[in-house]
Amino acid sequence: MSSSLRRGVLAAAAIAFSVTALSACAAGTNAQTLEVKPDNAETSVGGISLQNVVVVTQPATEASGETKGPAVVSATVFNTTGTAQTLDAVRVEGGGSAEITPAKGKGKVTVPAHGSVILGGKGNASAAVAEIGESVKDGNAQKVTFTFSTTGDVSLRAFVVPADSYFTKWGPTAVPSAPEKPAEPSATPTGSATPTGAATPTDAASASATATESAASH
Repeated sequence: MSSSLRRGVLAAAAIAFSVTALSACAAGTNAQTLEVKPDNAETSVGGISLQNVVVVTQPATEASGETKGPAVVSATVFNTTGTAQTLDAVRVEGGGSAEITPAKGKGKVTVPAHGSVILGGKGNASAAVAEIGESVKDGNAQKVTFTFSTTGDVSLRAFVVPADSYFTKWGPTAVPSAPEKPAEPSATPTGSATPTGAATPTDAASASATATESAASH
């Protein structure tokens, strides 16, 4: 995909994301505001509905335009069944599995019966992918698979976008620091160059030399 086409896709994704985010504030998944379907990732399987799904990478620099990890998966998950389900896994094709963290405490993320959960953003649950492969590029539509305790796998293709502009607050919270390089060996010798033995003649040698000189003078 060309860079100009990718930029167009990213712009369309931003508009679609903002429209869906506003729609998600309506009462439930069947509200009239949701009848306008944005060009953004969503799907429904059984009683699980996924909306507004995007893969958000590190902010891109204009100079390089490179896609950098780690990344997060942002989405709104609705559960229309009468039984709570846990979100057991989130996988990004070419990028591996995400570490899923609830909004509060530890353990699994639970989508309550007739309720919803937001992934991504401050104060919400998160699904963070530590490393992304070369196939995960900003502007692509990447396959993302969510695994639920009852419904099982739910897959769809979601836009990959950098955490710029509107997506800043939905992106990864920090860029991992580069590993420290091992210290190089010092060129300064560790041992002292000063000789350990004294150059001063011993007392015995001095006495012998004195006696010899005295005998010669007689």
